[in-house]
Amino acid sequence: QVQLVESGGGLVQAGGSLPLSCVASGLTFNHFAIGWVRPVPGKERDFLGAIDWSGTRTRYADSVRGRFTISRDNAKNSVYLAMNSLKPDDTAVYYCASAKNTYYFADAAYEYRYWGQGTQVTVSS
Repeated sequence: QVQLVESGGGLVQAGGSLPLSCVASGLTFNHFAIGWVRPVPGKERDFLGAIDWSGTRTRYADSVRGRFTISRDNAKNSVYLAMNSLKPDDTAVYYCASAKNTYYFADAAYEYRYWGQGTQVTVSS
């Protein structure tokens, strides 16, 4: 059974930083790209970015590029989302998910599955 568990959410002031973690089990972790998404009004989920299975490539949505950084440690079955320069608009539940297929560097939320339960991030103004 595939499971992804996010952690690290909380309350932070605008301009601050918050690191999130995602630990996966039940899959061959180093075969899958991992993405981060958050729900937004009018869309099911907003794709924030992803990292490929080896950790050598990353991609980001325009809304977070330069502020958020994704990394992974395959030895720990973990992916990390470092969030900097946070804005009140970044307030959301953040989810990590594995790509639907192995060795596929997906760039849209619908191409990911096995979502975690999410972790709440609240940015105060």
